[in-house]
Amino acid sequence: MSINSIFQFLVPKDKKFFPLFEEASSNLIELASNLHEAVNLPLKEREVLFQKIDELEQKGEDITRQTNLELSRNFITPFDREDIHTLITSIDNVADYLHGAASRMRLYQVDKITKSIRKMTEINLEACQNIDSAVKELRNLKNFKVIKDACARINKLENKSDNVYNKAVFEIFENETDAKNIIKYKEVLSVLESATDKCKSVANILESISVKHS
Repeated sequence: MSINSIFQFLVPKDKKFFPLFEEASSNLIELASNLHEAVNLPLKEREVLFQKIDELEQKGEDITRQTNLELSRNFITPFDREDIHTLITSIDNVADYLHGAASRMRLYQVDKITKSIRKMTEINLEACQNIDSAVKELRNLKNFKVIKDACARINKLENKSDNVYNKAVFEIFENETDAKNIIKYKEVLSVLESATDKCKSVANILESISVKHS
């Protein structure tokens, strides 16, 4: 191994990891935005957006793989290796669940989109926007308050999502008579609620990183 190779191995890769985090969180916003837009369109007009969501989910997977590859290549990292792995994996988990919601709507041919589904996609979009705001502050971990405030908003949104989900499920069982509709609407709502839970997991690791380095 040459001296230059050794030097490159030891130098902190801030210029690689932070752009990957930011690319992942920006991708998350785009995915959540496409999902929210899709549920506000008629069934026949959603497919283009669902295909875009497929592409964005794959892009998120690629970013996660690239981040883990950089972890294996570099000795020095901006912060704990385990935290880097947990953060990028947690962001990818949000993308997986949002993609899962779109996939179920497509698979079950959900024609009528309920107010609850629209509201939960809106909540997820807002949570993803807060994730992005916090992630962009990781370059300067001295700005703890910005990260803390974003994480607090995500926690409130997760609670709000729980309330919307519980009310929606109650209304489904109270008013819906078709067993197939009960199953498909409950499953879509459940995946959307899980996506917000995963946003909270991202907030937890972001707050943990900021506390360790503040």
